Amino acid sequence: MGKVARMLMATPFITVQRWWRKTFSAPTTDEITTLYKAWRNRFLWQRLRLWLWLVLICLLSFTLRDIYGFFFPLKELERLPEILRAKSLVINIAMLVSLIICFALHKTKLGRHHPDLLFLGSSWSISLASQLFATIRGFALPDTIGWSLLFLSQAILMPVCWTLHLLTQVGVLVYYFGVNTALGLKTPIPEHPEIYNVTFILYISWFCIICDIGVYLYDRLQRSEFYARQELESAYQKLKVAETKYRSIFENAVEGIFQSSPDGRYITANPALARIYGYSLAQEVTANFTDIEQLYVDPNRRAEFVRLMEKYGSVSEFESQIYRRDGSIVWISEKAYVVCDEQGKLLYYEGLIEDITQRKQTEEELRVFFHAVSHDLRNPVLGTLMVLKNLLSRPEENISISRSILERMIQSSDRQLNLINSLMEAHVSEVQGVILQRQTVQLLAVVEAAIADLEPLLTQNQAKLTNLVSADLPLVNADPTQLWRVFSNLIVNALKHNPPGLLLTINATRKDDKIYCTVSDNGVGISQQQSDRLFELYFRGANIRNSISLGLGLYLSKQIIHAHGGEIGVNSALDAGATFWFTLPISSPFTG
Repeated sequence: MGKVARMLMATPFITVQRWWRKTFSAPTTDEITTLYKAWRNRFLWQRLRLWLWLVLICLLSFTLRDIYGFFFPLKELERLPEILRAKSLVINIAMLVSLIICFALHKTKLGRHHPDLLFLGSSWSISLASQLFATIRGFALPDTIGWSLLFLSQAILMPVCWTLHLLTQVGVLVYYFGVNTALGLKTPIPEHPEIYNVTFILYISWFCIICDIGVYLYDRLQRSEFYARQELESAYQKLKVAETKYRSIFENAVEGIFQSSPDGRYITANPALARIYGYSLAQEVTANFTDIEQLYVDPNRRAEFVRLMEKYGSVSEFESQIYRRDGSIVWISEKAYVVCDEQGKLLYYEGLIEDITQRKQTEEELRVFFHAVSHDLRNPVLGTLMVLKNLLSRPEENISISRSILERMIQSSDRQLNLINSLMEAHVSEVQGVILQRQTVQLLAVVEAAIADLEPLLTQNQAKLTNLVSADLPLVNADPTQLWRVFSNLIVNALKHNPPGLLLTINATRKDDKIYCTVSDNGVGISQQQSDRLFELYFRGANIRNSISLGLGLYLSKQIIHAHGGEIGVNSALDAGATFWFTLPISSPFTG
C-alpha cells in the first residue's frame, strides 16, 4: 500500500513537472536553440549597459533632489521619517558605488560571457543596498517606489529570460520579509509599523507577476521570430544551393533546355540549345526567335506541337527538321510539357530539345545497308533456292547430280535465308519495336503447333519432349504467330546447345494475373556468366553444335515477350540443365 500511495502522490507531481518543462523549458540540444541563447546573451549584455546608464541617471536625479532638499527643505520630504531624510543621501551614494562596480564588470570577459550573472548582481546590489543599510540601522524599509521602478525598467529594457527577473524579485522580497521578520524589525513609519499588509503584498505580487508575464511573452515572441528567421535563412541557403546546382545543370546540360510562350517566343534557353540552333549565346535565342514557327522546315510542325500540347499536356520524341542560323538543316527531337498556374491557366511550355541529326543519318545508312542486304544477298539466295527446288522436282534420271547433294544445297540456302531474315527482323524490332497482331489465344494450341513443326528436328536429335500445358488455362491476349516463334526458338536453342538424347518439358501455370511458361531441359546447363548475356543481340553460346547462327533467336524472343508486356529469363547452372521462363498477361474482357 505504501508503494501505491507514493505512486499516486507522485503522479500529480510528474504531471506538473511535464507541464512546466513543456511550457517554460526550451530544447537544449537543438542547434537553433543554442544560437538563440547566444543571441539572447548578446541582447542582454547590450541592454544591460543601457539599463545601467538609465539607473545611474535616475539615482543622480534623486541624489540631486536630496542635496537640494538639504539646503532648501522640500515640503514633500517632511512627511518622511527623520532617519530616512538624513540617510537617503548615504543610501544613494552606496547604490552609485555599486553601479560603478557593475559598469566596470560589464567591460570584462565575465560580464560579456555571463550577462545573466551581471544582471542578477547589478539588480541585487541596487535593491539590497538600501535594505542592508536599513537592517544595520535597525528598521525595515518597504521601498515600494524603488522596487517598482527597478522591476519595471528591467522588464521594459531587458525583456528576455523571465527566470532572471523572477530571481531578482524573489531575492529582494525574501530578504525583506525573511530577515526583517527574523530580526523583529519594524518600519520607521509610525502609522504603519508592520513590515507587510494585505494591500502591500497584493500590489508587489501583482506588479511582479505582470512584469514576469510580459517578459515571458516577449521572450517567447522573440524566440519564435528568431526560429522563423533561422529556418527562413536555412531554407534560403538550401534554395541558393539548389539554384546553383540547377543553374549548373541548366548551363552544362548536353540537351537544349527551354521555356516557350504559347504565342511562339522563347522565354529562356540554355547554352546547349543555342549551340543546336547555331548561336554562341543563349540570349541570342530569346532575342531572335519571336516566332518559333519560322524555325521549322515544315511550318505546320509548330501548330502540330501546340495541338498535341493542348490535347495531352505533353509531347515526347516530337521529331522535326529545323533551320540553323547558317541556313543548314538539322533534325531535333522535342520533349515538353505544359506549365499552368494554380487556376489551371497555361503559362508556358517547358522541355528538352536534342539534336538527333547524327542518329537520323545512321538510321538512313542502316536502311540503305539492309536494302543492299535484301537486294544483293537475299534475292540471289531466293533465286538459288528456286533453281535447286526445280531440279529436285524433276525425275531422278534427268538430274546429273545426286539428290543428296541437292538436298544439302537447299538446306544450306535455307539456313542462309533464315539468317538474312533474322538479321533484318532484329534491326526492325530494334528501331521500330515488335508489331503485334493481338487476338484471344489458347496457349495449348500454340505450343502444339510449334511441337508439330519441330517434330523432324526433335527426331533428328533423338530428343524426347513432354508437353504439360493444360487446355483449361486462361486465355491470353497475344499474337499467336509471335508466341509460336518464342516456343520454337526456345526448343531449337535447347537442341543446339546439348548433345542428342535431350529430355525437354514444356509447362504453363497461372500465377496471379499472368501465365508463367517454362521450357526445361536436362542438358549441360549454362554458366552464370553466359546467363547474364544470353538475351543480348548477337550473343552466341559456346556449346553450339553444327549450327550457323548470329545469336538472334533469344534476343528476338525477349523483344516479343516484352512487347506483350511480359518478362523472360533463364534459371540454370553448369551440369544442371536449364529452364527458360517467360510470363504473359491473362486476357480480360476489356482487352482487344
